[in-house]
Amino acid sequence: MLSFKWPYLFLCLPLPLLTWALLPRLNSARFSALRVPFYAQLVASLTQQGTLSARRSSLPLVMAAITWVLLITAAARPYWSGDPVQLPAEGRDLMLAVDVSNSMEHEDLTVRGNQVNRLEAVKSVLNPFISRRENDRIGLILFGSNAYLHAPLTFDRETVRTFLNESAIGIAGPQTAMGDAIGMAVKRLQERSNPSRILVLLTDGANTAGKIEPLQAAELAKKIGLKVYTIGVGASEMKIDGPFGGLFGSRRINPSADLDETTLKAIANTTGGFYFRAEDTEALHQIYEKLDQLEPIKLDVELLRPQKSLLHWPLGTALLLSLFSSLFYSRSSTP
Repeated sequence: MLSFKWPYLFLCLPLPLLTWALLPRLNSARFSALRVPFYAQLVASLTQQGTLSARRSSLPLVMAAITWVLLITAAARPYWSGDPVQLPAEGRDLMLAVDVSNSMEHEDLTVRGNQVNRLEAVKSVLNPFISRRENDRIGLILFGSNAYLHAPLTFDRETVRTFLNESAIGIAGPQTAMGDAIGMAVKRLQERSNPSRILVLLTDGANTAGKIEPLQAAELAKKIGLKVYTIGVGASEMKIDGPFGGLFGSRRINPSADLDETTLKAIANTTGGFYFRAEDTEALHQIYEKLDQLEPIKLDVELLRPQKSLLHWPLGTALLLSLFSSLFYSRSSTP
């Protein structure tokens, strides 16, 4: 749709006619440089010789009028409005903290019937979860012996997924700095004005490294209004075959014996979040669905019509017509 930013400027279109009608006529004879008493005979003679046209051309006047209309059109700031586009609505500031310590190597979870380690199981569940976060800013923290901001808060979900899928066990060290991961999230989210700030902390162990204790970090998170939802990952029971392929029987162990559920529950309670236990990938799926129910966001849909300025078209055309009129006048006035 064609529109104008200042359409009232079209009221200036009749100004040349008003000027011609209201201002007094110019007495050309008064300002003549040379007065010729036989002017009429001279014009008739030159016309017969073809030096002067028998009638004046109206082309310069028409071109001047078109140029004036184009200048007024350009001054009115024409623009083209496109179809309405829905703007990305403001949702959560959601930070994911994923444990990549050596303990995540345990292959006690299954994905589509295949036994995989804990990190691969987490990736298989987090990927669709991230893809559904259309209105959320997502960030990614990886932590082992140290905590690193792997992806800052962004609407670019594909980039966050790529960084998550490229992560590997042990890239942040063999131990678990749970408190440092929370502290990193507090540092990145404390200056955000969004009232909905969330950290999802996913680990399979206990805090064994770092400069800050998890409960101290939880108190810092509480001060800035950051809710921490903690998830303990790992099967609670696993069957291990004995020597010679289970010839002498098998035994059952708890592969998540090192999981510090007490601390994870305390972190969640301190910040107003919840603790979840994920013993398999199906439980992980259910946990992420619950997160959407626990943190609902009411979004007002905002529409924007993209605008493209058309100012250069009438302005450029007026300039070309002015140049053409100047050349035409100079050529026609040359004897």
